[in-house]
Amino acid sequence: MAAVDAQFYWMSAKIPNDEFLLYAFDGEPADYALVIEQLRRRANQDPELALRVRDRGPLVYPQWVPAAVTTDRVVRHDLDDHSWAGCLAAVVALAGDQLDVCRMPWRLHVFGAVLGIPGVTGPGSVAVMQVAHALADGARASAMAGWLFGRPDRVPGVRRLRAGFLLWRAAQAARAHRQLERDTRAGLLAPRAGPRPLLPTNARPGASRSVRTLVRHRSQLRGPTVTVGALTAISAALSELLGDAADTLGAEVPMAKPGVAHAYNHFGNVTVGLHPKLGWDARAERIAAELADGRRRFAHPATRYADRAFAAVPAVLLRWGVTQFDFDVRPEQVSGNTVVSSVYRGPADLSFGGARVVLTAGYPGLSPVMGLTHGVHGIGDTIAVSVHAAESAVPDIDAYVRLLDAVL
Repeated sequence: MAAVDAQFYWMSAKIPNDEFLLYAFDGEPADYALVIEQLRRRANQDPELALRVRDRGPLVYPQWVPAAVTTDRVVRHDLDDHSWAGCLAAVVALAGDQLDVCRMPWRLHVFGAVLGIPGVTGPGSVAVMQVAHALADGARASAMAGWLFGRPDRVPGVRRLRAGFLLWRAAQAARAHRQLERDTRAGLLAPRAGPRPLLPTNARPGASRSVRTLVRHRSQLRGPTVTVGALTAISAALSELLGDAADTLGAEVPMAKPGVAHAYNHFGNVTVGLHPKLGWDARAERIAAELADGRRRFAHPATRYADRAFAAVPAVLLRWGVTQFDFDVRPEQVSGNTVVSSVYRGPADLSFGGARVVLTAGYPGLSPVMGLTHGVHGIGDTIAVSVHAAESAVPDIDAYVRLLDAVL
């Protein structure tokens, strides 16, 4: 297991980090048992899905080993409330049962006879793929789900880095970082965003949590990209929610790193200001520029050398570092006041038992200093903008969603 993936695995014992990818379909399979068996067989056809973890003790990194996908990987749930809202409430509850990656690093939850799915006139189906973060980042998890639901492209493998000598790689990373600092001072790169004050959205999440999803056609989102359009709208809605406190508002945006992936998690977080006091067009332009600045910093050789140095950290040292993490400590400042994870999941060519996909959504997890996150997920021309909030951070999620709905 790559060092960055092992970090997610060990950290999951302190902060649950399973991902939940939702796919909604415009009907129900005629034979659920047959469809579940087909999904199991399809998963076994791709070695990137037929895996589990072998934990070899504290001195060495865990190992990915082949493991046949059995029928218990797909769980069919009976809903008490068959409405779309009732289904989303059931999805929130799934987070209470995190995966044991030594048994199964992913699982598929199926909800049938769901009424009121956006874009569906009759009963539909919802499938939620639960994936351990150690196995996949957002883009990779989307590729896994795409394969399960009929896309012809297999999940790409990764080219593992050799561990290397830590001190040598650390020296290379230090030299590259000094070059990054020189390039920044010379104006070739924009400086990294600094920390900002905590806002109510950074409240520690309590037990009461909810998700909501708004659906739009791509043409309805203003902005040069879906991500920029969504961030601009979220800025306006949060500004209305928080009032003057929103002046320093910023968001963490996960972004794929350039180059060949050497781990299952091949991304970093870019922090952008949300500039709520600017007009819409100026705000969108500023957000787009800051995303581009973050992308250019990721493309700098310093990122590659830092990743290589991290990959060479001995397992015992990294595991010790994770155990020292104290999630009870509250920082005085944070990188961002919300998370906005944006992933395009490809054309609307997926199906579940003959029913076609109508939308896909995601709900980034909450953490001790992040009580509000957003997902922006597209399939075909359908975009889902989702909200995941703890009541401790957003006391009335429906009021906030109404603000966001109006802005969108």
